[in-house]
Amino acid sequence: MKILLVEDDRSIAASVVDGLTAEGFAVEHAGTGRAALAATSYDMVLLDLGLPDMDGREVFRQLRARATTPIIMLTARAEEFDRVLGLELGADDYVTKPFSFRELVARIRAVARRTIDAPQDSGAADDANTTQRIGELSLDRRTRRVYLAAEEIMLTAKEFDLLAFLATATGAVLTRTDILENVWDAHWYGPTKTVDAHVASLRKKLGNHDWIQAVRGVGFRLEPPE
Repeated sequence: MKILLVEDDRSIAASVVDGLTAEGFAVEHAGTGRAALAATSYDMVLLDLGLPDMDGREVFRQLRARATTPIIMLTARAEEFDRVLGLELGADDYVTKPFSFRELVARIRAVARRTIDAPQDSGAADDANTTQRIGELSLDRRTRRVYLAAEEIMLTAKEFDLLAFLATATGAVLTRTDILENVWDAHWYGPTKTVDAHVASLRKKLGNHDWIQAVRGVGFRLEPPE
C-alpha cells in the first residue's frame, strides 16, 4: 500500500517515512498543500492540517472532491471541536500530535481494513458513483449520504460510519469488537453498549428493526428485511 504523507515538519516527516517504510508501506512525502494536490497514485493520505501554504482543511476538501481515497488527519489541535470538525468533514480517522508510532500504524491498518481491503457484496460498489445498493438502501461513501427507497435518511457521522462498516460485509456477522475497533477506535476503552445504542438509532431511522439483526453473544449483521 502506498501512503501520501503531507507534513511540513521535516524531522517528523523523516521519522514517519522511515517507520512506515520499515513496516512495509511505500511512502511519498509532500511538504506543502500544493505538493499534496499535485501528487498521484497513492492509496491513503496522512494529512497534517498545519501546512505553510494552505489551510489543511481546504487541502482535505480538494482531495476528497477528486477521490474517495481514505484520509487520516494529523494535527496538534487536540480540542474536541477540531476533532469533531475533522470527522464531520469526512476524515476516516483523526490523530493528534504527539502520537505514538504504534498507534499511528494501528490506525492506518484499521482504516485500510474498512476501506481499501473491505469486501464488497455482489450488488455493492458501483465504480462510477461509489454507491452501494442493498435492497432499497443506497449508501454513497463519497458524499456520505444514505437513501431508502429514494428518500434520503439523515444520519450522524458515527451512524453513517457504523452503517458503512456493516455494509462492507452484507449478510455476514460482525462482532462488537470488530465494530468498535473499526468504527470507533482501535484502542477504544468505552462500553460495548455504545454499539447497541447506535444500532438502535439506525434501526429507528431505517424504519425496520430487521435491517440490522443481532446475533446473540456475537454481534450484528446488515441485510434487507424479508
